[in-house]
Amino acid sequence: MEICVNAPSMFPSVFMPRPLDSHKGTFGTLAIIGGSQGMSGAIVLASTAAVYTGCGKVWAGFHQKTLPMPIIAQHPEIMLACAHELLIREDISAWVTGCGLGLDEDAVIVLEKVLSKSMNAPLLLDADALTLLSQRPQLSTLAQQHSHLILTPHPTEAARLLGISTADIQADRHSAVKAIAQKYQATVVLKGHHSLVYAFDNDTLYTNHSGNPGLATAGSGDVLSGVIGALCAQGIDNWQATCAGVWLHGAAADYLASQIGGEIGLLSSELPHAVRYIRNRAIQQRK
Repeated sequence: MEICVNAPSMFPSVFMPRPLDSHKGTFGTLAIIGGSQGMSGAIVLASTAAVYTGCGKVWAGFHQKTLPMPIIAQHPEIMLACAHELLIREDISAWVTGCGLGLDEDAVIVLEKVLSKSMNAPLLLDADALTLLSQRPQLSTLAQQHSHLILTPHPTEAARLLGISTADIQADRHSAVKAIAQKYQATVVLKGHHSLVYAFDNDTLYTNHSGNPGLATAGSGDVLSGVIGALCAQGIDNWQATCAGVWLHGAAADYLASQIGGEIGLLSSELPHAVRYIRNRAIQQRK
């Protein structure tokens, strides 16, 4: 297995200037499903990250019986729906599921429907969706049949997926990310210090060196999911979108730390603005 450092040269499609005749339909429609009762912030963070990463249209699908808010006040560009309403749409370019989804029986039903609905589109699973995969064999089987799957576990979620301990994951992170990718025929991000990216059909492991301890804060993973999902919706292939999302996420944290004089108190809600800046700056530098 070859090991490389994740860097912008690996994902040139992310830094291409936009055509002059672009419109919102050019850059895809992302559906993000999660945000159960008491966890609305997770899906708001992911959706905000998606719009700042340049997605044409973003739907936030709350796993609640009624919407917890009529609009996201700071970002009315994000369209809101209950999860079951999004699951009947036919115009979704990519899906993200799991951010604050919950672990109840209704969440199982929602995830099963998402897995079935999205078979021909990129699908990123994070957080509660990963825990449900580890607990429910029927969901794991469906996920293994998906042809465009991205998984973004932290070490404890990775341990659940493989049925081993978190200590085992941390003792051999390289083998762990490869095992998950092969088990689910997926592109996998194993989050943590120097996050790892590995795809089942590419025996090259990418280690990411952007980022800092400021990312160790609630909601950081939700932002990463929104960034990767947005890039997938824009038509960037899963591999480039995943590598780019991980790098941009870390680079945004590095930029913010340089602006605030350190890493303490960095907020997840600040990351999307920095992701937008980093991506636009890189495009301008390539012109």
